[in-house]
Amino acid sequence: MRRPIIRPLPTALALASVAALTPLVTQAPAAADSVIIGGSAVRSSEIPWVVALSSRDRFGGTRAGQFCGGVVVAPTQVVTAAHCLSREVLGTTVSEVRDLRVIAGREDLRGSGGHEIPVRTVRLAPGYDPATSSADLAVLTLAAAVPAHYAIATARRGDAAYRPGTPATVYGWGDTTGVGTYSSTLHAARVQVQPDAVCARAYPGSVMGGRYMPATMMCAGDARGGRDACQGDSGGPLVAQGRLIGIVSWGSGCGRADAPGVYTRVGEVLPTVADRH
Repeated sequence: MRRPIIRPLPTALALASVAALTPLVTQAPAAADSVIIGGSAVRSSEIPWVVALSSRDRFGGTRAGQFCGGVVVAPTQVVTAAHCLSREVLGTTVSEVRDLRVIAGREDLRGSGGHEIPVRTVRLAPGYDPATSSADLAVLTLAAAVPAHYAIATARRGDAAYRPGTPATVYGWGDTTGVGTYSSTLHAARVQVQPDAVCARAYPGSVMGGRYMPATMMCAGDARGGRDACQGDSGGPLVAQGRLIGIVSWGSGCGRADAPGVYTRVGEVLPTVADRH
């Protein structure tokens, strides 16, 4: 069954395809639904550009209110998935979330290290379509700057890192088992960029599934399955050759060989968001 289009990834990265939205707690807003399946723990200090989106008011104090991932592209700019900021995920409009923050440089979400920085403004990609998940990207402007070395370079249109077969890594705090086992520490999984033809066959736009749109999307996974993003990983980064190439967006199940995870194609969509620097 196809993972819902609206599915931010809140906790541990699971190396599996993004799954359906899963509430963090009963009667609470739905949480992001991607996890790192088939991955392993990594140290935040070694990859400071990976950050967590947080709202304790909406998602509680467990794991610091983390509900999605994000990535630092400039000292005051964080890129995430647009659907992470939807009413379906937050349970209200993003303007009503008074404690929306980015957590950077924290080894364990249950701890108190690193930086917690309020989000000043939110800008969605102008082509974002919540019905299809096309251009599923948003840029957050922070109220204070993180250290300059936290930022990662972004891929441009036609970057060699988008070539099929290129090794890539997806990061997050989402489900690590596919059954709601969320991590408080950052995880990463190794995948490969998949050809557009493979992605199109996996997601032809049937009644039960979404349609792959190569102009704004890319997909990545493992031909044998077992490694992917899952619930809680939405908005997290896909990195190849030292550059940000994708943002976790949606998919069908987690870690399925026939259903690679779908990511926003950063090289195409990020340049459409004005004033990102």
